[in-house]
Amino acid sequence: MMMVSSDKSDSGFKFPAFEMPKAEIPAAFRDFAEKSVVQARDNYSKMRTAAEEATDALEASYTKAMKGYSDFNLKMIEAARANMNANFDYLADLFGAKSVAKVVELSTAHARKQFDALSGQSRELTALAQQLAVETSEPIKGSVSKALRKAA
Repeated sequence: MMMVSSDKSDSGFKFPAFEMPKAEIPAAFRDFAEKSVVQARDNYSKMRTAAEEATDALEASYTKAMKGYSDFNLKMIEAARANMNANFDYLADLFGAKSVAKVVELSTAHARKQFDALSGQSRELTALAQQLAVETSEPIKGSVSKALRKAA
């Protein structure tokens, strides 16, 4: 054992220095370590790419969802406005009715007209909701399919 002094301070204290034994790392272990590092870098690259693709798919899905929700809400507002105007027109007609028979006739016509309008509005809103579901899930579905094809 060899002692080397370290003159870091003037206090006279000296740190002992020990020589490390020289050991040769076996070639097989070095090869294994190098292959592991290369594989880790490759896996990291694949994971990073997959994460970026997933983020892109989520962004696309979110963008389509926001547009779809906006379209759906606008259609609901349009339907509410049409129904409200129809009700105001009906009330105005009722105030102008001169007989009970005319009130019954107006009420029957209004009920039939509103039933048809609500049925049509329901069909439109259902179609929009289905379209929204498909368009929103499509980017994610495509991303998952692509990832599964790569994994296979």
